[in-house]
Amino acid sequence: MKLAVSGKNDIGTVRQNNEDNLYISENDGLLLVADGMGGHASGEVASKITVDIMREYFNGVKEGQQLQIGPYQDDFSQATNRLGSAIRLANQAIYEAAKGNPLWHGMGTTIAATLITGNRLSIAHVGDSRVYLIRAGSMEQLTDDHSFVSEQVKRDIISKEQAKASDMKNVLTRALGVNPDVEVDLDELSLLDGDILVLCTDGLTGMVDDDEIFAIVNTLHDPPAACEDLITRANQNGGKDNITVIIAEVEKKKGWLYRLLHFKEWSRR
Repeated sequence: MKLAVSGKNDIGTVRQNNEDNLYISENDGLLLVADGMGGHASGEVASKITVDIMREYFNGVKEGQQLQIGPYQDDFSQATNRLGSAIRLANQAIYEAAKGNPLWHGMGTTIAATLITGNRLSIAHVGDSRVYLIRAGSMEQLTDDHSFVSEQVKRDIISKEQAKASDMKNVLTRALGVNPDVEVDLDELSLLDGDILVLCTDGLTGMVDDDEIFAIVNTLHDPPAACEDLITRANQNGGKDNITVIIAEVEKKKGWLYRLLHFKEWSRR
């Protein structure tokens, strides 16, 4: 399955340092966005540890190392379980690093990760960084925010509009590095030609609403231009946090008639 992929990271207009990190490996089909938290720039450390550990984990998989961290979930494929294992390993690394350095005490990070294996999409996440799927003219959020206000919305205590305005909207109920073990949400689905994935931190979703994200990405059909436009829009709307976005579009296969005409044209040369 061929992808057109692009990612961009921006400090925003308010923050003094950038605690977001991203990683793209088209060969492995691995896409990661992480949003760090903590004082003394330790959030940047936490998000970088996560990206580095997960990258090395999958390099090890390619070399034949079968490392399972935490429970294997039979409802999901081996690829999805590996993605979950990589996140749990990153959680352990952050937790141990924080124990060994007082300046890093309390650091943590979100993670939104996808792994594409053939036409199967594996999803794993912790925190409020998100994965969206654009398909057939609509956009769906594939991840649930692990946040205080999200839990209130699920329980019908507050509305989505109230959640957006809440002073508690940045309070996470789950993050990497806070505890020695972490619960990782897993999911998987089949990708179709023309599908578009959007991975992003809350520096984007806090400044640009879902309808506008969808309109920009679905109109442009150009991952680099869409990433640039989304970050520009977030900064225009305040840029109160670091902003990270990855967009991956599944290339549409040409129909049999196109291939036949193309072959006839080529054969006449």
